Amino acid sequence: MADESQRIGISYTGFCLTSLPHKKLPDDQTWEKKGHRVTLWIEPGRMKTRGKVVTYGVPYGARARMILLYLQTEAVRTGSREVALGRSMREWMERMGLAIGGETAKSLREQAARISACTLKFFWENEEQEGWARGGIVSSGLRFKLPEDNQASLWEDRVVLDETFWQALREHPVPLLEAAIRQLKDRSMSLDIYVWLAWRCHQLKKPTPISWPAIFAQFGGGFAAMKHFKPSFVEAMSAALAAYPEARTEIDERGVTLHPSRPPVGRLAVG
Repeated sequence: MADESQRIGISYTGFCLTSLPHKKLPDDQTWEKKGHRVTLWIEPGRMKTRGKVVTYGVPYGARARMILLYLQTEAVRTGSREVALGRSMREWMERMGLAIGGETAKSLREQAARISACTLKFFWENEEQEGWARGGIVSSGLRFKLPEDNQASLWEDRVVLDETFWQALREHPVPLLEAAIRQLKDRSMSLDIYVWLAWRCHQLKKPTPISWPAIFAQFGGGFAAMKHFKPSFVEAMSAALAAYPEARTEIDERGVTLHPSRPPVGRLAVG
């Protein structure tokens, strides 16, 4: 995990407590995921592609998470909701160990379209407001050029984050280590666990037990039963802890206990 530059990635707090699906859903299916005092709701969307209106399902899997992490990281780094794509995103993806070509390009293209088309809400239990009504993640951009175009300019030049999402991100950013993101780039559940631990552990004042039903509710999307979920979660958490060794945790038959821990990186000042 040694990384001399200690580059930092960013996630919005809401994505530390909820998550996208790990696997593809039917294109018309809405996604709802509950976390600690927050619920994420995502609705599929429609866009015009090559002259036809196409329905795009909810974004899913590790590639969607990597795109979102780039958009959030770059927006906070530059202090602007207008995020450069093109060479900047290509360099970041390559730094994360993702070569932009072949099946990776196909997967990124699909997830980018889904992120562009979808609408979402975060419902916070501790706030009077419900979240934001029919907000998106991006308001323009985030489209791949056609396959026959030059691979070097696979992305359009820029994307503009939705104003409400951008304001929420500015107010509640969670710093992550890029080296950890790179290590977990192909493991969607491990990425979710890592960003969850990065936010939760350093805020704790005392050991905090979390029951298996609560863990299942937050991370078990796509699993029919707890008995199938537990082994996958334990394996995914082991990978997340290898990327975040400062996190102090225990797993037993009752669930997971989180202990106060150092954050993976120092607190981030956002102007």
